[in-house]
Amino acid sequence: QVHLVESGGGLVQAGGSLRLSCVASGINFKIYTMNWYRQAPGKQREMVASIDSSGSANFTDDVAGRFTISRDNKWNRVYLQMNSLKPEDAGVYYCHTKSWGSDRWGRGTLVTVSS
Repeated sequence: QVHLVESGGGLVQAGGSLRLSCVASGINFKIYTMNWYRQAPGKQREMVASIDSSGSANFTDDVAGRFTISRDNKWNRVYLQMNSLKPEDAGVYYCHTKSWGSDRWGRGTLVTVSS
């Protein structure tokens, strides 16, 4: 079975930083592209960042230059470092991958940005 578990969400002030973590199990982690999605209240879920097996990363334009994504293959973890946070960054952040032809999702971690 595939499990993705996020952590690190919380309440931060606008302009602050937060680092999210996701630990994966049930997959050969190092060969998988890993993704971060987010969903704000009343809005559709959107991809914000991805990192492939070689370490190449992509970001949506809204977060490029402020967010970074990294992975630790030894510990089957992917991270999302979020800097210069804005109120519009708030929402539930989900870890995601695709394995055996199916989307795999974590349960999400809530990020709240004040002011």
